[in-house]
Amino acid sequence: MLSWNDILVMLPEAYLVVAVCVLLLLDAWLKPGQRDVTHWLAIAVTVVTGILVVLGQPDGTVTAFGGMFIRDGAAEIIKVFGLLAILLIFIFARPYLRDRELHIGEFYSLMLFAGLGLMLLASAGNLIVVYLGLEMLALSSYSLVAMNRDSPLSSEAAIKYFVLSALASGMLLYGMSMIYGAAGTLDLSQLAAASQHVAMPNLLKFGLIFLIVGIAFELGAAPFHMWLPDVYDGAPTAITTLIASVSKLAAFGLAYRLLSAFAPDGLMTHQWQLMLAVVAALSMVIGNLVAIVQTNIKRMLGYSTIAHMGFLLMGFVGADAEGYSAALFYAVCYALMSTAAFGVLLALSRKGFECDQTSDLKGLNRRSPWMAFLMLLAMFSLAGVPPFWGFYAKVLVLQSAINAGMLWLAIVGIITAIIGLWYYLHVIWVMYFEQPEEGVELAPHKDHTLRWVLSINGLALLGVGLYWGPLLDWCRQAFIG
Repeated sequence: MLSWNDILVMLPEAYLVVAVCVLLLLDAWLKPGQRDVTHWLAIAVTVVTGILVVLGQPDGTVTAFGGMFIRDGAAEIIKVFGLLAILLIFIFARPYLRDRELHIGEFYSLMLFAGLGLMLLASAGNLIVVYLGLEMLALSSYSLVAMNRDSPLSSEAAIKYFVLSALASGMLLYGMSMIYGAAGTLDLSQLAAASQHVAMPNLLKFGLIFLIVGIAFELGAAPFHMWLPDVYDGAPTAITTLIASVSKLAAFGLAYRLLSAFAPDGLMTHQWQLMLAVVAALSMVIGNLVAIVQTNIKRMLGYSTIAHMGFLLMGFVGADAEGYSAALFYAVCYALMSTAAFGVLLALSRKGFECDQTSDLKGLNRRSPWMAFLMLLAMFSLAGVPPFWGFYAKVLVLQSAINAGMLWLAIVGIITAIIGLWYYLHVIWVMYFEQPEEGVELAPHKDHTLRWVLSINGLALLGVGLYWGPLLDWCRQAFIG
């Protein structure tokens, strides 16, 4: 039976649903020249939702709808930074979308629905809610990737994304059905106890394998990564930014809610720890090696994402609070590194010119020194160069792998991180030491809001790197209390 407690616990999500519906109705009455109204209203909706998340956060863990919805510290961090990433994308994408006549109301409504899917995944306490949040995020993402209907590349990317994602969703759902058949419950809080006394442990193991496949696909981890570079390349850069940031935070929420359901002393924990370790190692090796040969910077960042998801998964192999907090810290770090890197590409793109080749950045320092500096900050942080944010994120997940007794995985991570330095430093070399190509204009958009917010995003990668303690404490408090 619905109670006021249920409504209050889900107030940010309820507000977002109502606000998006109102935004859709209002946008239908607006003329194309009034699209800025939709833009600023969408920003206002995002900000208010974030305020409701922070101000309404209880001291401990609370549930709603019989435990199907959980509101705790981990959910709060995922939601806050997921909404922040959406806010940044709204600001970065407006000039890009205007130039391509894609500045339409559907972009904002689908982005906000993707944010709602992230929020449901972050707070899922039941397998049904997990699947509901995942599909809401996925369906919004498919539509956004295909938003540029005049581009065959975007249509191809959307079809690949849809077909492979549908296959992964089916495997995830099949795994959930086997777990339900073995454990007799859909409640994640009861799976830990139920998994230790199942009558059919092999059925539970098979279900867990399918869950790992679904999680690996959503993260874009190897060997289930084949969709990611093509979607990064084919999607409009504004949508690529969503997949690189918001979707990865949502995938962390998916992985945490499903895998933490099996307690550290549970029957299945050591099974999925080993599987994740293998997936993490494959991701770091394949992602870093293939990224070296890429000439398209969006594809390079796509393979870089595969490698980064391998690092993120290292935080899960310990199956403890320290590992989860390190993985969450890494997920937040990667989301904001991605918005900064793709934000520079969005700022440099023009009508008829996609800044998507590494060669397009030649001589950027001579044409726009500040944009070159912001991209340098993003590349150094992605590479894990001290004292940038990405360095400390890598150190934490490497430490969690060592503490879990997987020194070999940490060694693989260190070696592949060194390999990955090459393609990040190559971008910096191109910007600072190569001659600009003739006929390529790399002056950034004159949108002052974009410039200021992108500057803050880029400088934050250095600022948090110098003062990362408060954020790490926040992540640790979410799991340790």
